[in-house]
Amino acid sequence: MLTTTRKGNWMEIIIPKNWEGKTIEEIFRKHWESPRKLTHSFRMEDKVLINGNRANWNLPLVIKDKLLIKLFEEEETDIIANFHEIEVLYEDDHLIVINKPPFMNTHPNDKTDNNTLLNSVLFYLQSKGETGNIRHVHRLDRDTTGAILFAKHQLAGAILDRMLEKREIKRTYIAKVHGLLKIKRGTINEPIGRDRHHPTKRRVSRSGQDAITHYQVLKEEKNTSYVACWLETGKTHQIRVHLSYLGHSLIGDVLYGGKPLCNRQALHAAKLEFIHPFTEEKIICYAPLIDTPAIFTGIDVYSI
Repeated sequence: MLTTTRKGNWMEIIIPKNWEGKTIEEIFRKHWESPRKLTHSFRMEDKVLINGNRANWNLPLVIKDKLLIKLFEEEETDIIANFHEIEVLYEDDHLIVINKPPFMNTHPNDKTDNNTLLNSVLFYLQSKGETGNIRHVHRLDRDTTGAILFAKHQLAGAILDRMLEKREIKRTYIAKVHGLLKIKRGTINEPIGRDRHHPTKRRVSRSGQDAITHYQVLKEEKNTSYVACWLETGKTHQIRVHLSYLGHSLIGDVLYGGKPLCNRQALHAAKLEFIHPFTEEKIICYAPLIDTPAIFTGIDVYSI
């Protein structure tokens, strides 16, 4: 684990042994895989110091030296802060994980959409005096509940975006579906593309993008199954499309053949796992079920 401390607008890192001999350029470009443009801005705007002095990006780092990076600055945003009670699952200076309620978009789809989770998180942070511009790292459908990750500043957002792309952020979902699955544990590796007959619907398509969902049946009752799903890819409606393709649509998911036995599709993002981009500790967030006792009965998210 790295030793990091916030010092006003700056993050201080005590150079660890495994960084000794590396350059700041290497830390940004190879270790964090920061985008070239963002790295350039840190360099040209003198946002990196060594022991309080302007850093030479090409000199080897020395163990126990103090690296200071200016991360926490006021940023302009077009998002309007709007109060809605939220449940925080994890938070520090760099990121925040929220347990998303149902019937709420992750982020605005147009300038008039101000009742999203992003608006609510911005209000929560501003009420604490934080003036950064938060970024959602991934999305959940409007009616899906559960853990969703936001970055609080540009560098955290860039690193977490790269981690998501490299499948280093593990997401576990619980779905309640119609029927009993013949194969209780498996992988659905079927490409997903747009349905040309419907503006928002997706479908399994040979010409679509790669999509991989791992699943395991957790519980069966009557003619329904509770299924845990792990995403390797993050395509729109992926779990809904894949389980429908198997012949087991989500309960409540009328778009993909489910019966309207509840007021939304029965899908919950129950667990989120990743390595913290700066402290390098493992973060595991469990999202308690929200407003769904009639949908998910007898399921313990902490046992997944």
